[in-house]
Amino acid sequence: MKPDQAATLAIRALAFLASDEDTLGRFLGTTGMDPTDLRAGVDDPAVLAGVLDFLLSDEPLLLQFCAAAGVRPEEPQRARVQLPGFMPRD
Repeated sequence: MKPDQAATLAIRALAFLASDEDTLGRFLGTTGMDPTDLRAGVDDPAVLAGVLDFLLSDEPLLLQFCAAAGVRPEEPQRARVQLPGFMPRD
C-alpha cells in the first residue's frame, strides 16, 4: 500500500468515526483534539495516523469499519505502516 492509499483509507475511517457521535466523542477525548483541530488536521498524515491507531485499538470497532467500508481487516494495519510514527513491535 502506498502512502496516498493509506491516507485515503484513514480519511474513510475518520468519516466512519464521525458518523457516530459517541464514537467521535471517544476519539476526540482520547486524542485531546476538538472538532476544530480535527477539521484542520484532516490532511495531516500524523492526524490520520492517530485515526488509524484509535481504530486499531478497538477490534469490534475495527471490524465494524471494515464491514462498512468493504475492506479486509488487515488493510487498516497495512495503511498505518505507511503513515508517520509507526513503531513496529518486536
